[in-house]
Amino acid sequence: ARKGSSRDKRNKSLGIWVMRQRELYKKNVLNSGQIQRLNSIGFIWDHPEHGWNAYFDQLCTFKAKNGHCNVSRYDKRNKSLGIW
Repeated sequence: ARKGSSRDKRNKSLGIWVMRQRELYKKNVLNSGQIQRLNSIGFIWDHPEHGWNAYFDQLCTFKAKNGHCNVSRYDKRNKSLGIW
């Protein structure tokens, strides 16, 4: 989609809504039905922790294959892991 298209605006609105749900959850404002519905689709409540866990899992896989955890940021296959 081109920048400024309706699709971009929808994605931005959705992103704002998702952030708001996380805020409401932390404040204990969402009701159990809302929490259950979001859980049923695999909603990620703690995005930073989820990202950390995903990279940790990648690092474990890398170590199993390579015998070390020294991931180069210049490794094209593992660039984002090396930067992490």
